[in-house]
Amino acid sequence: MANIDFRSAVLEDLPVLYEFEQGVIHAERPFDPTLKTGHINYYDIKAMIESDDTEVLVALVNDELVASAYVKIKKAKPYLKFDYYAYVGFMFVTPEYRGKGISQKVIDELISWAKSRGLNEIRLDVYDDNLNAVRAYEKRGFKKHLVEMRMEI
Repeated sequence: MANIDFRSAVLEDLPVLYEFEQGVIHAERPFDPTLKTGHINYYDIKAMIESDDTEVLVALVNDELVASAYVKIKKAKPYLKFDYYAYVGFMFVTPEYRGKGISQKVIDELISWAKSRGLNEIRLDVYDDNLNAVRAYEKRGFKKHLVEMRMEI
């Protein structure tokens, strides 16, 4: 495997990051019957790149963007034992680079960013039926914490 470089996303990355976002949505559609059909967006990537409390990270191999993710500082509920926590999202690795440990390295980078801001809690959401993603997160040390349930009425 070639060297993987990491850096903060810049506005010039937006065209590729918009494609990555659609890749995330495409991968998640089978797990969520509540998503609208047609083109949708999950994120305001431009605003995230410009935000001081969010790090949009990209991974590059030979100067090609091959992965993305973000970590955002969020205010915790008043009943929790921490005031702020890190929230991770927008995990995407291009198909040709999946299974090569890139997502684990991306998570390591996000954790380092969160720790550098004094955070000691990191959370994310993942569809329970998305077994590949669940396994990848568990492999890095995440544990299931809460299951959101729903029903159509």
